[in-house]
Amino acid sequence: MFKFLKQVTDYAKGSVEAAKYIGQGFSVTFDHMKRRPVTVQYPYEKLIPSERYRGRIHFEFDKCISCEVCVRVCPINLPVVDWEFNKEVKKKELKHYSIDFGVCIFCGNCVEYCPTNCLSMTEEYELAAYDRHELNYDNVALGRLPTKVTEDPMVTPLKELGYLPKGVTEPHELSKKK
Repeated sequence: MFKFLKQVTDYAKGSVEAAKYIGQGFSVTFDHMKRRPVTVQYPYEKLIPSERYRGRIHFEFDKCISCEVCVRVCPINLPVVDWEFNKEVKKKELKHYSIDFGVCIFCGNCVEYCPTNCLSMTEEYELAAYDRHELNYDNVALGRLPTKVTEDPMVTPLKELGYLPKGVTEPHELSKKK
C-alpha cells in the first residue's frame, strides 16, 4: 500500500515539475514575442556603423612621407611600403603602398600613429571576396573613398538596433534630418 502511494506521489511531483519547466519555456517564448524584429534585409537595408567603427583603411598617397611608422606599430607588420631615396631633394619618394585586408586585424594602430594623417578608417565593412588575393589593396584601391550608407540611394539606412526605443516593432528607418 505504501509503495503504491509513494509511486503516486512521485508521479505527481514529476508532473508538477514538468508543468513548471513547460511554463518557463512558454514565458521565454512570450517574452520574445514582445520584442522588436532584428532581421535586416541586407542588400536593401544596411545598418549604419557607429561613429568609431574601424572599417577599411583609406590612404592618401600625396600625404605619405614613407616614414614606415605604420609598419612598426602594426602588430603583424602588415603595410608594405616601397620607397626610393631621391638624392636631389634628399627625401624618400613613395613608390608603392599596400595592405592585405585578409590578414589585417583592424586594430587602427597605423591610423593612430601616422604622423601625417595619410591613413584613416572608413565605415566600409563589405570586404568579401572569392579569392583571398583580391583583398590585397594597393595605393590606388586604398585611395578610393567608399560610398556612405546614408548616401546610397539604393539602400535604406537603419539605425543601430540596440538604440531603438522600447516597443518599436515597425521598420526602423533613419530620421530625415538635414
